[in-house]
Amino acid sequence: MAQPEPPPFRRIVEEIRRRIDSGELAPGDRVPSTRRITQEWGVAMATATKVLTTLRQEGAVRAVPGVGTVVAEPPPQRAARGEGPRERRPREGDAGLSRDRVVRAAIKVADVEGLRALSMRRVAAEFGVSSMALYRHVANKDALVLLMADAAFQDVRLPDPAPDGWRDRMEAGARLQWELYRRHPWLAQYLSVSRPQPMPRAMALIEWTMARVVGMDPVTLIHMAITMLSFVQATAAGFEDDLDAEQETGMDQDQWMAAMGPEFEGILTSGAYPMYAAMAGTKEDTVNLESIFEFGLARILDGMEALVTHTAPGAS
Repeated sequence: MAQPEPPPFRRIVEEIRRRIDSGELAPGDRVPSTRRITQEWGVAMATATKVLTTLRQEGAVRAVPGVGTVVAEPPPQRAARGEGPRERRPREGDAGLSRDRVVRAAIKVADVEGLRALSMRRVAAEFGVSSMALYRHVANKDALVLLMADAAFQDVRLPDPAPDGWRDRMEAGARLQWELYRRHPWLAQYLSVSRPQPMPRAMALIEWTMARVVGMDPVTLIHMAITMLSFVQATAAGFEDDLDAEQETGMDQDQWMAAMGPEFEGILTSGAYPMYAAMAGTKEDTVNLESIFEFGLARILDGMEALVTHTAPGAS
């Protein structure tokens, strides 16, 4: 009689174990995150979480705070027999590497696993080559991330025709940034306002955003631009925060909130936090990154409108 097919989570566990045993994933390497598992195998987040939990219980992986889930070191007896992971063999076509291919592969890794998971070695694994092969195209990780950020902004498509009014133009520019950070959760945390990086494409988007504001002195105009940029960037930083937390805990946001529910309930029913307690009857997920962005964007534009109207009454 035919053996029953193993459940989806077990098939994924066995595939990740195969990668570990073959040396494709070496001790200390990041294993696929829950998000990566859902994308690669097309399973639900709960199944992906069960995969990592099973691998941890079986001793194949371990959780490292601030890093994520990595391959565990082999047992001492295995290491003593010299049965460590086999060397990885480069795939054919290594000579086809280029700076653009390296940058695009790095973006793919960072989008799914977060910027903290990014390393030259991790990107090299996407091509089946050693990290040294990458240094012929990119000087180091810092240079790579700068190229990644610049490439991300290169993909922004400005609306044509562009909005005529200054407020509509600023709103459109803010939404372009927001969608960019949503596609690349690591990007918002990488960018710095206090120590800006030389990124002409990013600067071009800000120039376009502010192009219809007239009658303002240069110092005020740049403050307006940075205020809007900082708001969008700070709010969007939550995308990467959530990805990092998911990597460390193995729980998505819904699972985390469900786990914390009893503790929050005790706090809210204490009577000491009436503002928070008043939210008890509202729909779940009423306050989220999207709602914070929409609310804050409207309020900032209202404030900018008061400033522009007071300073340059003829502005439209």
